[in-house]
Amino acid sequence: MGRMVPAVGRALDVLELFLDRPTLSAPDITERLGLPRTTVHELVTTLVERSYLVPVSGQPTRYRLGLRLFQLGSVFADRLDLAAEGREAALKVAAECDETVQVAVLDGTDVVYVAKVDSTHPVRMVSAVGRRLPAHCTGLGKMLLSGLGAEALDARYPRDRKLPGMTPNSITSPARLRSHLGEVRARGLAYDDCESNEAVHCVAAPVYDHTGAMVAAMSISVPTLRWNDDRRREWGELVREGAAGLSARLGHRGGGDRA
Repeated sequence: MGRMVPAVGRALDVLELFLDRPTLSAPDITERLGLPRTTVHELVTTLVERSYLVPVSGQPTRYRLGLRLFQLGSVFADRLDLAAEGREAALKVAAECDETVQVAVLDGTDVVYVAKVDSTHPVRMVSAVGRRLPAHCTGLGKMLLSGLGAEALDARYPRDRKLPGMTPNSITSPARLRSHLGEVRARGLAYDDCESNEAVHCVAAPVYDHTGAMVAAMSISVPTLRWNDDRRREWGELVREGAAGLSARLGHRGGGDRA
């Protein structure tokens, strides 16, 4: 590792102040960072010259983030690979629980697995990247469906049409599905209690991108022989943390999440 450059670090400190404030003045920056006024003046002048900060219209002594940061952020977003980022995040979760961890996206009424890390246990869930399953039968799918508005949900699941089931535990009633999705929204976690596989339980959490949109979900899948109330709570918190970590990798800052 090379040596940290103090001047670069201070410039980044200035920019990061704007994560919580739309505009700041030089005195604001001086007070928050505890730097000399001359140092702040030089930093702000340089950042303005390079278009990382711009003066606020009509308030030339106040500043906001500039176009250059937007350009860098756009390049970052364009080059994100959900499958690759999902696998990296799933590896961390799987290392803690040694159960199968998956990341999936919603495609119509199906979930499609885009990343997966297997458990090392002899008895484990069997699936594959690219596999599709009915969304309403899976924890991942129910998590993603909970992010849809009423109109989008009605388009996928007409209220007068029974849903196909995969096991005796699958939800097949449109009314029950809508009620269940309300519980998922309130809890922030979705469970699959042997609804897609009679021998497997699953808990899933939402993944958001830099815009606050729910773009994927992450799950931990556990055979019934290793599932109990303690695991339900423990793996629920773990997958919530893992999904938040993946969201951060996708540029999500938290708060203001939307479907």
